[in-house]
Amino acid sequence: MSKKRYNFDMSFARTRPYNDLPMLPPSGVELETRAVLKQAIAANRALAQLKGSGDLLPNHSVLVRVIGLQEAKLSSEIENIVTTNDELYRAFSEEISRASDPHTKEVLSYNDALWYGYNRLTEGRPLATRLFAEIAQIIKQSHLDIRTTTGTQIQNSATGEAIYTPPEGESVVRNKLSNLEDFLHAKDDLDPLVKMAILHYQFEAIHPFTDGNGRTGRILNILYLIHAGLLDIPVLYLSRYIIAHKSDYYAGLRQVTENSAWEEWILFLLRAVESTATETYERIQAIRVLMQETTETVRASLPRIYSKDLIEVLFAQPYCKIKFLEDAGLGHRQTASKYLHELAGIGVLKPLSAGRERYFLNTAFLDLLAR
Repeated sequence: MSKKRYNFDMSFARTRPYNDLPMLPPSGVELETRAVLKQAIAANRALAQLKGSGDLLPNHSVLVRVIGLQEAKLSSEIENIVTTNDELYRAFSEEISRASDPHTKEVLSYNDALWYGYNRLTEGRPLATRLFAEIAQIIKQSHLDIRTTTGTQIQNSATGEAIYTPPEGESVVRNKLSNLEDFLHAKDDLDPLVKMAILHYQFEAIHPFTDGNGRTGRILNILYLIHAGLLDIPVLYLSRYIIAHKSDYYAGLRQVTENSAWEEWILFLLRAVESTATETYERIQAIRVLMQETTETVRASLPRIYSKDLIEVLFAQPYCKIKFLEDAGLGHRQTASKYLHELAGIGVLKPLSAGRERYFLNTAFLDLLAR
């Protein structure tokens, strides 16, 4: 049996700032090995199927925003920022400032940051350091910028042992980010998914901010796929795969740093893309079926109040309120209240009182999102 050969980086030490982090593209390494190219074909095929699925949903930009909350929730869980679906979707139905739980606020901020990045990209803004910082600022709801202080270190949470010390010095960090930008926008023959895997490692290794790097990096994955034309809208449950393979994820990052083990890392990300693109496609198909079933139920049982706009409101806001029907022009308060109670009467919605608020839950949709 042949043994893998690694290029051990003698300049790396876990307790010393890694200012010698190699620039991109990686040199002396075969990035598109036979195994990588084979896996890239499968991942690209799954992404192509997902890319075409957004048009299956009416008003998909609103609906995908709701679906994207699950990515926000899971990406935050990787950083031990945990909230429940109940807290998350209830807070989503309110202003973010009214969310009482700080973790829920951070998850909603992540969702806002994802959509901020997507909107800037569609306006023609490039993937660049300034946009990276703006995304991190929205996630953390602070004015953080490129690290200028010393002492940042990634540690084992159980033992306190140093795992990695990122580059130090603002000029060093900005130089490496500038190189990352050049790599992203270079006209070369690298498969975009291979580039995404390299982007993710390099951004995490640079670790440009004092906080929020992991979540910012995972948003950049999605934005890069859109930039490369592999997705139209920011919907990909990549964090679900990372949580399920968390030890492999962190081990893969370390192995690139310490052993230049690029093939294993790229394969991990390609498998993540294939798996989560397939899962997300299946989820969108299931939502489409559920919307059709809900439409048929309401049309048969309550034909007087049925409308396409009404069904869309129930899926755009799974914790529905009278105000949402009013805002959609479906009726004044008394009429909207009557509609929601009638929908609850046929089992489409479930009433819930929380303090002074009265919600009507689309429980079938919530169950689907939580799977």
